[in-house]
Amino acid sequence: MSNRHILDLSSLSPLRDVIREHELRATKKLGQNFLLDLNLTDKIARAAGNLSGVTVIEIGPGPGGLTRSLLSTESAKVVAIEYDLRAIKALGDLKQVAGDCLEIIHGDALKTDLLTLSNAPRAIVANLPYNIATPLLVGWLSQIRQDQNAYQSMTLMFQREVAMRIVAKVGDKAYGRLAVLCQWLCDVDLRFDVPASAFTPAPKVTSSIVHFKPKKPLSDAPSFKSIEKITAEAFGQRRKMIRSSLKNYRQYFDAIGLDETLRAENISPEKFIELAKLVEA
Repeated sequence: MSNRHILDLSSLSPLRDVIREHELRATKKLGQNFLLDLNLTDKIARAAGNLSGVTVIEIGPGPGGLTRSLLSTESAKVVAIEYDLRAIKALGDLKQVAGDCLEIIHGDALKTDLLTLSNAPRAIVANLPYNIATPLLVGWLSQIRQDQNAYQSMTLMFQREVAMRIVAKVGDKAYGRLAVLCQWLCDVDLRFDVPASAFTPAPKVTSSIVHFKPKKPLSDAPSFKSIEKITAEAFGQRRKMIRSSLKNYRQYFDAIGLDETLRAENISPEKFIELAKLVEA
């Protein structure tokens, strides 16, 4: 159980009032789309599972809708990283009510090592800015490869198109290097879609919540860099057979039973792992 009391946030102004008061218009440059429906933000917080005693890290809290929902769980505390100074100001009232249960950090999530912000257990729950969602995810996966306990879980919102690339199976049109990286290191689960109409302003696309649960890595797992390199080469020329796209590794194909007439989209994450292990050996 968490050792903190559940906060009473009922005295806080509605999110629309917070936005109006602080002139917090969402800007395209920062990839901002605000979620104002607290039933929906509660649903996202529930999708993260049991957060009791966990430090929850949120990226881009904006006016703080999801932040309120996360503070209403049994998490140990919420650490919110926000780049926009207007949003930090808008979170002032929430910070006053939450006290030490909420830490707000002014910073760029792409340049912030989340592991330095708190001790384990920690989880990431975030409505990610669309324009930096993939590089953020790849950075966190790299940390999970180093330490399976880096994050207890990640519950993240992406454009639906990106979410489909994360959960795609071998042979799917959306299957690519993102699927390989994610499914190598985590059990991934598409939880639910969020319609564009749920956001202010409404984006042109549907969004989806994906839950990541880190897997226990095998002791002989290859390095993250090796998998990144091999999948970049394979999917960089995805229409070509691997005898062409992965020609630098043809000497290993027979050893792992890899047919050189296959294309990258027909190769499972497991086979990519086997190949990378041989290359590193």
